[in-house]
Amino acid sequence: MHWPQWRSPLVWDFAAIATYASVSLMFWYMGLLPDLAVLRDRAKSRPAQLLYGILALGWRGSAFHWARYQTVYFLMAALATPLVVSVHSIVSLDFTFAITPGFHSTIFPPYFVAGALLSGFAMVLTIAIPLRWAFSVQDLITPRHMDNAAKLMIAAGMIVIYGYASEAFFAWYSGETYERTMMWQRAFGPYAPLFWTMLACNGAVLQLLWFRRVRLNMAVLFAIALIINVGMWVERYVIVVTGPSRDYLPSSWGEQSLRWLDFGILFGSIGTFFALVFLFIRVLPAITIFEVEELAGERGGAR
Repeated sequence: MHWPQWRSPLVWDFAAIATYASVSLMFWYMGLLPDLAVLRDRAKSRPAQLLYGILALGWRGSAFHWARYQTVYFLMAALATPLVVSVHSIVSLDFTFAITPGFHSTIFPPYFVAGALLSGFAMVLTIAIPLRWAFSVQDLITPRHMDNAAKLMIAAGMIVIYGYASEAFFAWYSGETYERTMMWQRAFGPYAPLFWTMLACNGAVLQLLWFRRVRLNMAVLFAIALIINVGMWVERYVIVVTGPSRDYLPSSWGEQSLRWLDFGILFGSIGTFFALVFLFIRVLPAITIFEVEELAGERGGAR
């Protein structure tokens, strides 16, 4: 039996991701409690009433419930915010603690956090834009929301571009032969098409979001979000593969060949993700019911 090496960053990675997943799941579930109570009260069949009643945890919408709910929800939001930074910083340490060329870099923690924000907002737009069109909720998910998400993508994307520039600059400035060779091979070696695709998707295409007309065009914004999602996946592939493929010993150099199993894991994970998204939309409210009712009541009172 082999015991884990607790000083390994892989162990930190597991602990950080498990904590992040637990807090995210609780935060998501807490936000659903008022809506689950609404679904319980509106359910027609007895099984649906029991299911939503159990999930609602006895929510009645009293002043006491709302006071405790808002306090806990705020605390969980405050806890989840630094977790985003810590988790992705720890994931980056899995790479930076290695002496492999292309991994051993101090830019990785902020670079990974910014990359997570960029890909996260791109995925939000990828899901939100079709949903607001399919369910005709343009009055609830407004162009202003899309515009703000696009602006945040610009901010995170420019930090990612700074990370790209820093990698290239410090590989040259350090004078380290192996780092220079790795960077040259990344840009002009066998993985060059992926490297330049990464720069085009995450760097060149991102610059279109500086224009307000582009940010408010839902079709163009959706296409840009898809392209950035592809670019961020390619970035992970470039980071993980190019460094070990051009290590210190030229005799150990080689290229990775993707097999049917690799593509099966990739497309299977994508399919599983979207299956869970569609299941969530089908069973639970995609837009908070109580906030929509509150907004409708405020508009009715204003009239």
